[in-house]
Amino acid sequence: MLLNAKKKGSDKMIKTFRGQLADDEQHRIRLSTIKGKVGYRIHAFEIMPIDPNENVENAVKIYLTEQASVDSDVNFGDTNLLAAAMWWASTGQDAAKFKHVIFDGETFNQDIYVTNADIQSAAAMNYYIELEVVPLTDMGAEYTTIKDLRATA
Repeated sequence: MLLNAKKKGSDKMIKTFRGQLADDEQHRIRLSTIKGKVGYRIHAFEIMPIDPNENVENAVKIYLTEQASVDSDVNFGDTNLLAAAMWWASTGQDAAKFKHVIFDGETFNQDIYVTNADIQSAAAMNYYIELEVVPLTDMGAEYTTIKDLRATA
């Protein structure tokens, strides 16, 4: 769900999305345009559990392509993986642990997919994504579209 489009400090246009994913759920974030002359880069990616008192061990990931199945494995060798976040918490812990990685420099102009998998309790997670809008030249749009389409093949 598109939340907002705004300019950040250095005149970067940022689109924000937020949502809630059940365990083993996948959301499609619609970004593709007719001419493909707008690209995106992940600027920020945050996750947070719905119930802070729940035992959770979640993996939330962002992909270039729709996933046939949702799992908690994080494979940095997967060229379709754009970002990954992990959240661990249990009622006996003093504080939750959070780790996330965003692969810089990856520009895309097609839809992206967000997945959630919980190893412990089938807990849902909230997510928040900021995408930097990157204008593309005709050649850049063609290259990015072909690269994204090959990723789905």
